Amino acid sequence: MKYGSFVALLCWAVTVAAQSPAERRIAAAARALSASPSRYELHNELALALARRARETGDPGFYLRAEEALKESLRIAPGNFEGQKVKVWVLLGKHEFSQALELARELNRQMPDDVQVYGMLADAYAELGQYEEAEKAVQWMLDLRPGNVAALTRGAYLRELFGDLEGALDFMQAALQRLPGGETEDRAWILTQLAHLSRLAGRHEIAARLAGRALQLMPGYHYALGELARICTAQGKHEEAVMLLRQRYRAAPHPENLYELAMALERAGELLEAQEAFVRFEQEARRESVTADNANRELVFYYADRAGDPPLALRLADEEMQRGRDVHTRHAYAWALFRNGRVAEAAREIETVLAVGVRDPSILEHAAAIRGAGSGGLMGGAAKGARNLPQ
Repeated sequence: MKYGSFVALLCWAVTVAAQSPAERRIAAAARALSASPSRYELHNELALALARRARETGDPGFYLRAEEALKESLRIAPGNFEGQKVKVWVLLGKHEFSQALELARELNRQMPDDVQVYGMLADAYAELGQYEEAEKAVQWMLDLRPGNVAALTRGAYLRELFGDLEGALDFMQAALQRLPGGETEDRAWILTQLAHLSRLAGRHEIAARLAGRALQLMPGYHYALGELARICTAQGKHEEAVMLLRQRYRAAPHPENLYELAMALERAGELLEAQEAFVRFEQEARRESVTADNANRELVFYYADRAGDPPLALRLADEEMQRGRDVHTRHAYAWALFRNGRVAEAAREIETVLAVGVRDPSILEHAAAIRGAGSGGLMGGAAKGARNLPQ
């Protein structure tokens, strides 16, 4: 479909019953473009709205549509700054972090006091595991515009990584209080993050209420469904977790979501269905394995612990380490090393992860297993003996 026809279709499709914030923005941009198709700013607005819709729905197809809008913007006004900024957002959404960082650095050189560009730098640095640089970028955001929501949410994420859950909660609460009233999806997202942090702090009832508030704002919101399922799991409510994760997978049918559902089915005693879900997960995850937005970390754990192929797990983990060295990728790499009997290397890698301060339960459990093997806590063949440890 040609881009002009696509804009006309958007105008017809979302004007009738636009409900979400992103849908309203898409409808407004499409209507404006139908009247003024040569205004590059409107193509930028449409691209940004489509990128926001991708987050709302978990559907990466919206990023591809956003790219089409950006092509038209940059054709009309080559190199326009706002279009380039939206391009970075799209690259981040597609998990093309190195490209996003390169372009964000160039934009930062052009406009060194743009707060949004520092936010994009922080995101790219964090996803690539360059946490000191990410922290500097967030500090610039706060210095340039004290108390801005974008900086507070990123600061909360970094504080969580550094092990300061209370500080992360403070930052995220401050972001919620400063958020404009009409930003429904942003509010649901922040409430979900507060639920996540509260769960990590062991406050499960509070976490459940926060996730529930997010779902009241946006019924069927896939992020909140996933977080509420994790809260149920922490409380031993495995059947409820399965129900929520089924709903999330219907809303956002990604391999990583199917993997989490399979694990929940296993915990709930639905072993046959769990096995079928794991098989489907492997098939779906392998199909997208070579793309930047993939489920390779989940594949690493699947091959290491369930499919009986630790060498393949290590190959995948090594490939992911070439893309970025954030704590979650390093965690998967450390576990793959461990399951291949390379305990000393696994120990060094997991200590690098722990040095950041991260308190994710699955990382701490695997770190305990690796440390135990390294200190002789598990007798020879320790990696094989750890097959059924939780993830």
